[in-house]
Amino acid sequence: MIDTQTVADTPLQRIAGMITPGAVADPAHGVFVHVAEARGHSLARSGSLIAALAGSPRWNAAAETPETDNPARRLLSEFRLRGVAALERIQGTFALAVVDVAARHALLAIDRMGVEGLCYAERAGALCFGTRADAVSALLGCSSDIDPQALFDYLFFHMVPAPATVFRGVRKLLPGQYLEYRDGAIKLDYYWRMQYLDRPTVPEGQLCSQFRDILPRAVSRQLDDLATGTFLSGGTDSSTVTGIFSRLRAAPVDAYSIGFDAEGFDEMEYARIAAKRFGARHHPYYVTPEDVLAAIPRIAAAYDEPFGNASAVAVYYCALQARADGMHVMLAGDGGDELFGGNARYAKQKMFEVYALIPAAIRDKLIEPLALRVPLLERFAGVRKLKSYVEQARIPLPDRLEAYNFLFRAELAATLEPDFLAAIDPRLPLEQMQADYGRARSESSLHRMMHLDLKQTLADNDLRKVNVMCRTAGIDVRYPMLDDELVALSGTVPPSGKVKGLRLRYFFKKALKDLLPAEIVAKRKHGFGLPFGVWMLDHPALRELAGDSLAAFRRRNLLQRRYVDGLLDRQRNDHASYYGVMVWLIMMLEQWFQARESRQTARPDPNLSRAEAA
Repeated sequence: MIDTQTVADTPLQRIAGMITPGAVADPAHGVFVHVAEARGHSLARSGSLIAALAGSPRWNAAAETPETDNPARRLLSEFRLRGVAALERIQGTFALAVVDVAARHALLAIDRMGVEGLCYAERAGALCFGTRADAVSALLGCSSDIDPQALFDYLFFHMVPAPATVFRGVRKLLPGQYLEYRDGAIKLDYYWRMQYLDRPTVPEGQLCSQFRDILPRAVSRQLDDLATGTFLSGGTDSSTVTGIFSRLRAAPVDAYSIGFDAEGFDEMEYARIAAKRFGARHHPYYVTPEDVLAAIPRIAAAYDEPFGNASAVAVYYCALQARADGMHVMLAGDGGDELFGGNARYAKQKMFEVYALIPAAIRDKLIEPLALRVPLLERFAGVRKLKSYVEQARIPLPDRLEAYNFLFRAELAATLEPDFLAAIDPRLPLEQMQADYGRARSESSLHRMMHLDLKQTLADNDLRKVNVMCRTAGIDVRYPMLDDELVALSGTVPPSGKVKGLRLRYFFKKALKDLLPAEIVAKRKHGFGLPFGVWMLDHPALRELAGDSLAAFRRRNLLQRRYVDGLLDRQRNDHASYYGVMVWLIMMLEQWFQARESRQTARPDPNLSRAEAA
């Protein structure tokens, strides 16, 4: 077990700022912009202009100003020259704010993939912004104002997807989006959108060559003089990053892996294969139920909003291990699935799309009567499978992606407390998905799913998970697979190159067949799940913490008591892993509430003090 207390906490990396109606009359008190002391964060002032910049930004060749040791100063120069169009010149990862005090004008933006985040709120003529939703809410004096709709969204998605936050009135910027504030009015738009080509325009061999040329540049752009290791799960992306990094270095790379001593949850074998192939120094660590028990309250408290992705535990302990070994930076492989077609549901949904190609007469007069309207035939396994297939195939995309979602399948009147149900719109999560799916500039259902996943699976979920857990462990993280040049190339790969037949990541694996071990190329998509539900069965302390958390959660009056109690019964007696997911989700929500309530009764965080920020 890793002692979580041996690693010193680092200050949360944060931008905070506010523009109030009194800004013009009294600039000293009407505007403040603050950047926490952290690597990659900078602040610059020139006349009435203030700029704050967080992350690892790069300027492309079209930038017209000279390089400087202070990235925020260069941002000010570009902004003077081009205004909002300066955003077209900046790449890499960033959250930025430029404020013109005299004009009460502000520009906020985040990077194209949403690696960095920025929240904002407008109230009574004041604009408040920050990299944490709780900081923005506190600065506006509404930190206790929780949005019921966001809680429902959390239970549906296991996180609160942008643009919403859990705090009423506080919003998040979307990847590639900017906000312009002028004279009390907010304008939102995109300075960048993902570009997809639905049909091939470049021969596959040429694309493979370009891809192999870009990958080393993408990895090298994330390297500096700091001690750097890699996350190595044994999957395609982490193996690719570790392999390319190994080729760039003369010495062996330090690769960190997490395993679980539970059948069906462990991929350590593949991590060992990759480490051996690339000559990496392998640092495996097996997470235990005791580790999970120790991490639960710490993880819940680390997030500014409720966050229910259980694989945060694995990231946290992997990052802790690397930090204890002296690493300062970790390279993560996140993003490859969403850019190159690696998520298992892409192939699964392709099978469902075939149903629409069957003539309507055959569907209506033969298949659906047989599958859906003859209950006696359900005793046959083949008919039950046909029924499940038809029921799902009749749901249009993207709604069909949530066919196994707990709340999608539930009768909400029997699941949610009446007052909570009356306060929310249960259609909004699907409408959010439809908006993200429909915003893709592509006619391909695969590209539309991938665009949705760039937003909800990657930016809203995986990046948030890894960023916060690495910061909590005191280590930085970078994402070579999200390099701008690599992202642009991925858009030129047609759908048939991403998922060929039912083969995921066809182009990617073909291009790297000489780099990746054959076992990793051939293996099925696994994931990084936590065996929480399984461990609950045999670990009394985990079971007690979950039970106590759910008992305390009943007083929130969100879910009906009989639903919560029935969930624990089904987890124990029916399907421990499946129902354990919902138990984890509710437990982490309750733990987040408790951590937040503890902070509210403690003395205020000085990092949120207006006086210090000014």
